[in-house]
Amino acid sequence: MPVNDILWGLTEKEKQTLRLIVRGHDAKSTARCLGLSVHTINERLREARRKMEVSSSREAARLLLDAEGENGQTASPNSLGDTAIGDDAARREIDQASAPIGGAGRADRSPRIVTGVLLMSIALGLLALVTVTQVTPTSPTEPAPSTTPASSEVVEIARHWLTLIDQGQWKKSYEGTGSAFQKLNTLEVWAETNQNVRIPLGPVISRTFLRQENLPAPPSGYEVVKFRTSFANKANAVETVSLSRQDGSWRVAGVTIE
Repeated sequence: MPVNDILWGLTEKEKQTLRLIVRGHDAKSTARCLGLSVHTINERLREARRKMEVSSSREAARLLLDAEGENGQTASPNSLGDTAIGDDAARREIDQASAPIGGAGRADRSPRIVTGVLLMSIALGLLALVTVTQVTPTSPTEPAPSTTPASSEVVEIARHWLTLIDQGQWKKSYEGTGSAFQKLNTLEVWAETNQNVRIPLGPVISRTFLRQENLPAPPSGYEVVKFRTSFANKANAVETVSLSRQDGSWRVAGVTIE
């Protein structure tokens, strides 16, 4: 497909927003990740859908993912495409110009890292330990994760992978991620990210399985496993691990901490 047909005249901000959508975020969690208002995110998605002539934001996001993959365009670790991972907390772009009158409330400024290429990307294509809030889908026409019967295999793989992080085994946990995740994040980036964000949370006090969901996304969907986790320095957190099937085994595509 010619490059001119692929780009659809999208701005970098619109592409940045779509990259988060394809990783499993919706408008509200995308706004939290980027430090923007939901109004601003919805305006970006509306404009992207208009340019790409589609009715669904997730469809637009998947088309962009396919187009960038075919043309060798990949996102950098932070915010799925704009800045280098590690610079996120220091220079997150703030755009309040288009926020609705009355404001959208104080944006969350707590440290965050985006992990792997989730649905990424969640993303998670991408890597991350992110502080975000789960919300309902922005449009009834867009597919939402569906709760599925828990698979002991998937749950135990997710739990074991989180235990590697608890133990500071960055290399082993990195080896458990998928190719898309590793394409966006080196081992060095992964280790530095955990040292800056995961270690300050302190030791795990408890981790309890909450639920498993299936997220329909190319090529074969993602299994999303959630745990209720209490850290020494953060109680009642929710850890979300997204996994995809690769070469006959489950690989981590992304992780978030709320």
